Amino acid sequence: MKFGAHAYIFTDGWSDEALHVLDEAAALGAECVEIPVGDDISFTPNLTKQRAAELGLDLTVGPGGLWPMECDLSSGDPANRAAGLAWHKRQVDVAHGIGAVAYCGCLYGHPGAVEARRPSLDDYERIADGIRQLAEHGREKGVTIVLEPMSHFRTNIVNTPEQLMQLINLAGHANLAVALDTYHMVTEVRDYAAAIRTVGDHLWGVHACENDRGVPGGGLVPWDDVFDALLGINFDGYVLLESYNSAIDGFAFGRGMFHDVCPDAASFVTHGLEFLKAGLHRADAS
Repeated sequence: MKFGAHAYIFTDGWSDEALHVLDEAAALGAECVEIPVGDDISFTPNLTKQRAAELGLDLTVGPGGLWPMECDLSSGDPANRAAGLAWHKRQVDVAHGIGAVAYCGCLYGHPGAVEARRPSLDDYERIADGIRQLAEHGREKGVTIVLEPMSHFRTNIVNTPEQLMQLINLAGHANLAVALDTYHMVTEVRDYAAAIRTVGDHLWGVHACENDRGVPGGGLVPWDDVFDALLGINFDGYVLLESYNSAIDGFAFGRGMFHDVCPDAASFVTHGLEFLKAGLHRADAS
């Protein structure tokens, strides 16, 4: 099991000038850092790759930057689906360029695109075709494609682990895995342990934060259930802290986080990793 943090805890973007974030994260005990990519993010991939290698950090990538709304694998418009597949393939290429182990997110649709309807089997079969092609491109590049359910405030396509497993089974590609986000799960599942068991050995990682996107612990997330379930399935993947630095003017608000829960990156990561590691150790000892 490896522990880490999203770069957004430290910075509002990624660039060659942000490389110090990798040093800071490693000094705080992180073993992995998630890097945001998108059309508004420009950097020299080899510099990020080299710095991470020097620090012994694994990298993963997520589409946190500008992602055109028309680039959507769930769209009813074939042109938009084609644009979506091409866009995601470019991000996988970036991930390959920095030596990232995975490309992770709401890749089956587009966060913020919410239709007031239940997705049909035809929708899922159409999406699965795009996901299958993306998974194959990831396989060729050595990058795992990791899909994450999101709350119904962000998408109507995949909100629960059961829906995600349906989509993965339809896609039928070995290079697909799952990330569960403790923040999004608050509004979608009542039994965190059952959710974890539902995805089982497909679980690649956990995005860990509290129900308000704050430091894990003290909120609504049933962490003991999470720890017990992870150990129960012999989980050996990534546990990544995820939030937005609220000390950067306008950044957290622009991301829809209206609480000042991450004003200090070092404190967030230090306390977050301490809580997660201690919790898993106690669960293991029990």
